Amino acid sequence: MFNWYVGLLALSGVIMLVLAAMRQQNDWSRALNAIFGVGFLGYAFYLAFLFDGGSYFIFFQAFILPVMMVVNYFRNRTPKPKLTDTQKAWREYQRNASQ
Repeated sequence: MFNWYVGLLALSGVIMLVLAAMRQQNDWSRALNAIFGVGFLGYAFYLAFLFDGGSYFIFFQAFILPVMMVVNYFRNRTPKPKLTDTQKAWREYQRNASQ
């Protein structure tokens, strides 16, 4: 159980750092991904290499956060609309009419 927890923490941290490196998000989302990614990786590193035994905290609720950040990343990626010729002509007409 311990090894699975440490592995999932490390995987979550890596995923969040990869999301932080993506430029398609706003600065706030990237900063949150970076902060929590470093936190997850840091705790995984501590548990894997520095922890001598005894008690440790297991936060299963923490694994909800990476899922929410991945969903947020894909939800906020809005593709550029492909305009038809009629829509392009209408937008051009509106621009010319407003001048």
